[in-house]
Amino acid sequence: MSRISVRGFAVASATAVTTVGAVVGVASGDTLPSNDNFEATAADTTLLADIPAGQQAQVQTASLTQQADAQAYAADATAKKSAEESARLQAAKDAKAKKESAEEKAEAEAKAAKAAKEAKEREKEESQVASRSASRDASSFSPQGSYSVAEVQAMARQMIPGDQFQCFSNIVNHESTWNYKASNPSSGAYGLVQALPASKMSSAGSDWQTNPATQIKWGLNYMNERYDSPCGAWQFWQANNWY
Repeated sequence: MSRISVRGFAVASATAVTTVGAVVGVASGDTLPSNDNFEATAADTTLLADIPAGQQAQVQTASLTQQADAQAYAADATAKKSAEESARLQAAKDAKAKKESAEEKAEAEAKAAKAAKEAKEREKEESQVASRSASRDASSFSPQGSYSVAEVQAMARQMIPGDQFQCFSNIVNHESTWNYKASNPSSGAYGLVQALPASKMSSAGSDWQTNPATQIKWGLNYMNERYDSPCGAWQFWQANNWY
C-alpha cells in the first residue's frame, strides 16, 4: 500500500476534521492554529481508517496498480534476461557447430586430397612401368643403310608402349618430322628427338647417328627419366614448346 497516497488522502481528511475543530475552538474563545500546524497534526495522527470509504478504495486501487506495474516490470526484466541468455547459449552452440563443420570439411578435403595424391602416384608408377617395358629393344632390329619415315614409325610403335606412343609421336613430329638425320645448325641438336648435345645419344649405342632405333631408345629413356613418361614430356612441351 502506498504511504504517499494514503498520506495524501489522510491529510485532506484530517485537515477537514481539524478545521471543524478549530472553528469550534474559535467560537469558544480558543486561539486559531496556523495552517502548518493543521497539516502536521493531520499527518501524524490520521490513519487509513480515518479516510472515507470511497477514498480508501481509490487509495487501495492505486496501490494495487503500482504493485501490478512493479510485477510487470520485474517480469519483463526476467524475460529479457532469459532471452539474452538463450541468445548467448544459441550463439555459442552455433559457433561450436560451425567450428565442427569447418573441421569436418577440412578433414574431408584432406582425405580427398590424400586419396587423389595416392591415385596419381599409383597412376604415375604404372605409367613408368609401362613406359619402361618396351616391346622390343633397339638391338633387336637389323641395321639398314637408310630408313623411310614409315619404317622409323613402325620401329617406334614396337619400342614405345601403346599408351605412350602418340605422345612420343607428337614430340617427334614437332622436333624432326620423323627424320632421324635432322640437324639444327644453330644449336647442334640432332636426330628424331633433337638431342642436345647430339653425342648424348651415344649412351644408347655407338650407331646413334645412323640408327633410328638407337635414337628412339635414347629418347624414350630421356623422357622417362626427366618427365616420367613420353606423355609427361609432351605436356611439358605443350606448355613451353621445348622439353
